[in-house]
Amino acid sequence: MPDLKHHLASRRSVSIPALAAPAPSGAELDEILRLALRVPDHGKLAPWRLVLIRGASAGRLGQALTQIAEDREGPLSDGRRAYELERFTRAPLVITVVSRAAPHFKVPEWEQVLSAGALTMNLVHALAAYGYAATWITEWPAYDDAAKAALGIAPDEKVAGFLYVGTPTEERSERPRPDLAEVVTEAAG
Repeated sequence: MPDLKHHLASRRSVSIPALAAPAPSGAELDEILRLALRVPDHGKLAPWRLVLIRGASAGRLGQALTQIAEDREGPLSDGRRAYELERFTRAPLVITVVSRAAPHFKVPEWEQVLSAGALTMNLVHALAAYGYAATWITEWPAYDDAAKAALGIAPDEKVAGFLYVGTPTEERSERPRPDLAEVVTEAAG
């Protein structure tokens, strides 16, 4: 699987300003999402869900988050106001991965949370397989109950991440990675 090896060896996030249209849509997006759902899911609980943000709803959500920020912080600077208004329009598609992890008699909640993380990373890989790029971030809306409500996310759900998705317009630069000796040990025993 040389293509997969190359992808894993060169995988790197793209800055959000370097994500342009097009983003996947229609049947292509459905195929990408189906691939991404193939993650470990002990108990077949599907302890996650996806919220797609694009088009006019991206602008409306930016307005809602701007109002939430102003209600909490008072008047925003012009730069901050513009940033909040454009929050979800910075890329042609934002995929919100929502963790629905909850107590279960058989499946530990932690395993459900990890499944949401695996789904998020699988989305990154599936998007790359189709020639798109994604940047995984959270920022304050992931942790704010009013912002989550504006996004249709229940108080007991958590945002695993916002994936900003589009077609990369620049080469990805490499960054230093940990040396194996710093992060790998052999079990003693």
